[in-house]
Amino acid sequence: MDVQSQQPGAQFLTLEESAKVDAALLSSPEKFLARLTLSSHKLLMHIAKEHNVPVEELSSQQIIAWFEQDGKIRREQGIEAAYLKW
Repeated sequence: MDVQSQQPGAQFLTLEESAKVDAALLSSPEKFLARLTLSSHKLLMHIAKEHNVPVEELSSQQIIAWFEQDGKIRREQGIEAAYLKW
């Protein structure tokens, strides 16, 4: 795992990315969806890397299993041990 993916919040938007979304000619709901999509893309890239497959080859089951595992880590080892920090 690289250093960026170990940092809290690394899977979410950077300030630069957030500023680009803010500057876009989008409605508020469209900006929300753009932020969600960009953050989801980063998370999917992380999951694909863990499974050693291209993002396009991730199955729904692999994504669900990843969330189950991350949730289990959070419950058993604490929030700091999990990838998602919420």
